[in-house]
Amino acid sequence: MSDIESMRLDKWLWCARFYKTRSLAVEEIGKGRVTVNKANAKASREVRVGDTIQLRQGNIPREVVVRGLSGMRGPAPVAQQLYEETSQSLALRAELAEQRRLAPEPSDALAAQHTGRPTKRDRREMDRLRKDPGNSGWGDRWSASIDD
Repeated sequence: MSDIESMRLDKWLWCARFYKTRSLAVEEIGKGRVTVNKANAKASREVRVGDTIQLRQGNIPREVVVRGLSGMRGPAPVAQQLYEETSQSLALRAELAEQRRLAPEPSDALAAQHTGRPTKRDRREMDRLRKDPGNSGWGDRWSASIDD
């Protein structure tokens, strides 16, 4: 941290390690996913110590208060000193994490329907059902045309 009075929003988000690149930060700001003091912001907006920034990282909303400014991107422990997450934001993140933990896994429903590749026995059963003319009423016909 240094004695800088203000810096660009996109650069601060990058230095604080919210986004991997400045261009990603600019893109998220352009989509309206980042606000400063509850107002829409542009990437070139100057942020100062004490400003409140609301942002989304994926599906996770965060609200942080700027505690410091840095002219360069540093290691994660140093970057975490540039901001303080609000207690409401921490509570919301914990609640969303618990909801995700308790939510059913979508792949479980698929696994219940299908257990993988058909076995040799399954394949033979399918072949038998296809060839048995009395089974479905269609026999070996592949079209739905009506016979005269």
